[in-house]
Amino acid sequence: MSVTSKVNNFEKEAQRMSVLDLPELALECILERLPPSGLCSMAGVCSSLRTSCTSDHLWEKHMKQKWGKLISPAAHREWQWHIASSRNSGNLKQGKHRGWMKLLQFVRPLSWIRSRVDDSSRRSSFQIDSIMSWYLALETGRFWFPAQVFNREQNGHVGFMLSCYDAKLSYDPHTDTFQARYPPHGKRAAALENGVSWERLRAPPVDTPSHDLHISDCLHELRPGDHIEIQWRRNKEFPYGWWYGVVGHLESCDGNMNYCHCHSSDTVVLEFNQYTPGSRWRRTTVNRKDHQEEGSEADGFYGGIRKLETEEEISTWKKLWPTAILE
Repeated sequence: MSVTSKVNNFEKEAQRMSVLDLPELALECILERLPPSGLCSMAGVCSSLRTSCTSDHLWEKHMKQKWGKLISPAAHREWQWHIASSRNSGNLKQGKHRGWMKLLQFVRPLSWIRSRVDDSSRRSSFQIDSIMSWYLALETGRFWFPAQVFNREQNGHVGFMLSCYDAKLSYDPHTDTFQARYPPHGKRAAALENGVSWERLRAPPVDTPSHDLHISDCLHELRPGDHIEIQWRRNKEFPYGWWYGVVGHLESCDGNMNYCHCHSSDTVVLEFNQYTPGSRWRRTTVNRKDHQEEGSEADGFYGGIRKLETEEEISTWKKLWPTAILE
């Protein structure tokens, strides 16, 4: 056989090869490098690739990269409840079909989607409890998950500056922002805020419901200069928000750290320097040994305290500092 014939035969064989003819390790390496849209597209090719492209280990990386900083134990519990609710409603089969529609809408025109779904949904291996399913539910905004929002309701409302409140969030992939739904405050109806950016969001640092008092475990170590967050609510019908402050000096101390003994006192001074000197919100005190909720209907109620341990947390608050001192 001539060299030319061998080359022609090789080219014909190459033309008949598909991605499924690749060794398993080679195919795995390719799939690991695909973005979520690429995995969704490949999953619609055939049942074999669908099984590979929807596996949890491929989606764990994408879940962590995009959503890892916002997903808390509370969000995970919410998702598990969502799965259980879907199963109990008896609509799991229909949910799989809708899941495939959402998956394919991620990458294909509607006419192509319908033909593929009609053909493949009967034997779909797309599982509602998979990481891929969770990722797509977040990505399409179908799943509202709990998180916290800094400086809520920024449409002219300065009363929440340097605070962080619980909310349910839904992602808008068209604007790369979120819609936030805040729980009712007493008789005030639930509030909605659109266009919330990623920079104003975080996963709750402690797993304490917004109406519960956080048990402070840092009071014995607080000293002037420490950065803290403290729970505060307007009255006892309201949920708590977390407010940024620093530990200050007692009035009897001149602030000289070489002679300061404020850390030995049972009284801890908390300062909120975003407020003007003389404001009733500028300064408060708590008991180091026996701190519970303290306050009044006039000044609100102060709850649990957590010390900020990392520069990342502190710098996040400083970036949100108001441009003008608050009254």
